[in-house]
Amino acid sequence: MAESRYLEKPWLKSYEKGVPASIQYEEICLPDILDRTAKNFPDKPALLFQGTTVDYRQFKEMVDRFAACLADFGVGKGDAVAILLPNTIPCVVAYYAILKVGGITVMNNPLYSDPELEHQFNDSGAKVLITLDVLANRMIDLRTKTKIKQIVHTCIGDYLPAVKRVLGRWLKKYPFGEVKAAPDVYAWKDCLAKYAPNPPEVKIIFGDVAMYQYTGGTTGVSKGVMLTHANLSKQVQQIEAWFPTFEKGAEIMLGALPYFHVFGLSTSMNYSVHKGWAQVLIPRPQPAPLLEAIREYCPTFAPLVPTMYIGMLNHPDLKKTKMSCIKGAFSGSAPLPVEVIHDFEKATGAVIVEGFGMTETTPVTHINPFAGGARKVGSIGVPISDTECRIVDLEDEVTDVPVGERGELIIRGPQVMLGYKGKPDETAKTLRNGWCYTGDIATMDEDGYFYIVDRKKDMIISGGFNVYPRDIDEVFYLHPKVQEACSIGIPHPTRGESVKVFVVLKEGETATQEELIEYCKTRLATYKLPTEIEFRKELPKTNVGKILRKQLRAEEMEKRKKK
Repeated sequence: MAESRYLEKPWLKSYEKGVPASIQYEEICLPDILDRTAKNFPDKPALLFQGTTVDYRQFKEMVDRFAACLADFGVGKGDAVAILLPNTIPCVVAYYAILKVGGITVMNNPLYSDPELEHQFNDSGAKVLITLDVLANRMIDLRTKTKIKQIVHTCIGDYLPAVKRVLGRWLKKYPFGEVKAAPDVYAWKDCLAKYAPNPPEVKIIFGDVAMYQYTGGTTGVSKGVMLTHANLSKQVQQIEAWFPTFEKGAEIMLGALPYFHVFGLSTSMNYSVHKGWAQVLIPRPQPAPLLEAIREYCPTFAPLVPTMYIGMLNHPDLKKTKMSCIKGAFSGSAPLPVEVIHDFEKATGAVIVEGFGMTETTPVTHINPFAGGARKVGSIGVPISDTECRIVDLEDEVTDVPVGERGELIIRGPQVMLGYKGKPDETAKTLRNGWCYTGDIATMDEDGYFYIVDRKKDMIISGGFNVYPRDIDEVFYLHPKVQEACSIGIPHPTRGESVKVFVVLKEGETATQEELIEYCKTRLATYKLPTEIEFRKELPKTNVGKILRKQLRAEEMEKRKKK
């Protein structure tokens, strides 16, 4: 198929009224967006955390104070500063303060091991670290192996109401740590108190690198994705254009997605600031805290990942939680099983709009139409404004495939990264002739809706047939006893590969391998039938809830080597 078929952009006819095909972007960086929002909505709640409210006037002042502190530490334009925090008030404040002084933010997962963090600190060249008190002593020891000089530590209790702080420590509901004395180690609140809200003026260029967002290291050493101020700013403007019915200063965001990942960073944190919304900060996005936050704050906008939907669906507190407050909900990061969509919408009345993105695209590239357009369950939707997509042949990686046929999804648009830090060869593999190669196998229908079939490297070849793991997973999600499922290919003496499925059953349920395989026989072709099923209490996941198929495969191969 000629490229012209995709250049016709058939998805544009599926846009809902009010969504533009192209945007006249305002060239404004995130720190300036915050300044403007604080001016327009000074008394509006900005950050909601466990009973504490910070309005936009206070938020801006905290950012200016910490920006002044960073400047005094010697952080200037182009210097990297690492954040190792869950979704808390200091996490959001530190992020905007780093950008304000022209620094480059480096977001890190607090659950990472020391070797993983050491790599990211050194690869980024981070000079300062902001972290939790419970991690500070480890980081003080790790600092000797990095370029980090100053460490600033905060505590979950810093912004808890007095009663919650006392009870939280006594009941051990929240983590508290004693930080050992060491040079250049500072308490967060001391830093804010010491410095006046008068940071230096720094000229930030739209094309400057704003952050290094590290990809998960599950496929090797993690790479630093270079995202510019333009990437971040244009992304929130794209999201705003996609949801034209939501007003500035009028909504409450459920900030459950981890802000140390670009999905939560763009769609929850930065988007909230751009719109002048309050954001409910949830440091531990487990089902119970999620449902508790919905009951307490009545959020109206909720970007989540599949495991969060699944977790809430299977939690007893769902019955006492009124979900009708949520006006906009969308899912990304991993495929959302169709049955989960139906179950969640039936249980709550809330509509989920599925979308798609990747770290290298800041991350959103596709979303289903929200209100006026057709929402196709199981589809990732259509490319958002100014985003072009093609599906190319899996072999030659250049030729466009016909509508409805499978190929690799490639993307170009203003949200595509600058490249991988210090890795020109890796950059050249992903960015080719202006297109970002996603590694995802997809199809497009006549209306321009895209469907992710699988990861290119996850495809199973059984007896010469291509088997797509998601096809298998979907069948298991339909089973009433199954909570989660993930299939992989395993060696087979005659077929080359056969299918193995890892299954987590719903609480209180029991099942056998034979029972589930029998269930599959009327739903899958013979060559797709699993030959092995392993039951587990939980499946390994990334920091944003994506099941780690590659880790399961690696564990399986290691186990087979030992036999």
